[in-house]
Amino acid sequence: MDRKIAFIGLGVMGKSMASRLIDAGYELYVYNRTKSKGNDLVAKGAIWCDTPREAAMKASVIFTIVGYPKDVENVYLGKDGLIEAAEKGKIFCDMTTTKPSLEVMIAERLAEKGAAFADAPVSGGDRGAREGTLSIMCGTDDETFRSLLPYFSVLGKNIVHLGPAGSGQHTKMANQIVIAGTMAGVSEALVYGARAGLDPEKLVATIGKGAAGCWTLDNLAPRVIKGDYAPGFMVDHFIKDMSIALSEADSMGLSLPSLALTRELYKAVSAEGHGQDGTQVLVKALRRLSGMNED
Repeated sequence: MDRKIAFIGLGVMGKSMASRLIDAGYELYVYNRTKSKGNDLVAKGAIWCDTPREAAMKASVIFTIVGYPKDVENVYLGKDGLIEAAEKGKIFCDMTTTKPSLEVMIAERLAEKGAAFADAPVSGGDRGAREGTLSIMCGTDDETFRSLLPYFSVLGKNIVHLGPAGSGQHTKMANQIVIAGTMAGVSEALVYGARAGLDPEKLVATIGKGAAGCWTLDNLAPRVIKGDYAPGFMVDHFIKDMSIALSEADSMGLSLPSLALTRELYKAVSAEGHGQDGTQVLVKALRRLSGMNED
């Protein structure tokens, strides 16, 4: 197992994931578009690289987790991108949530140079990234999955091989469809409880033990109660994910009306200046719609 890893993308999720790999004893070569986001990791022993290509040249296993499909495409296929460092024996693993079709295309391009590829989007938010409890949904061949398992085990707990390249992204789309409706439901429940005069902490503790129990209620409702709208997962990234899911559904001849409605709610939240806030900020928009005090 190679101890030298390249890690590209040091945002809310990537920084914590990279930190865990350093703590596990791996030698990390890091790159991020905004260099200052890598300062803490460099202080822990990571080695800064000026381009994705430079980082990949120094490692045999390369992880990426960036923002949008255009960022994935640029990191892999752009100037000084990862494709320029691809060669037989290297494994590239994209943990961004992005278009399944893009991942298939990247896998094919890397295969032409003898390199392996896996798409492995994650779920579990900033807390899961910090604590190493992420769910990891992997699309690749059997051999590559086995090679990546030791690294995945540092980052997550629920690690599943779902099929060939693209399968991880399709699974993540299903995950985001569930989360979209759940987040809307939890937000409406909190607004309803507030208007009814219920104690929010007692409300969440009570319904969380019954059929309404879910990750969103356990992890994001307490943040809302505290007035904490910092991003575990940003509104604008969630809109991106919902848009990908709706596009994929359309290509398969599917109608997902609940998801389409939830996306419109979040687009309104973003238009009001909350695109960089956490998804739980939806509660504030619903309060305003009901004429309630935002606090």
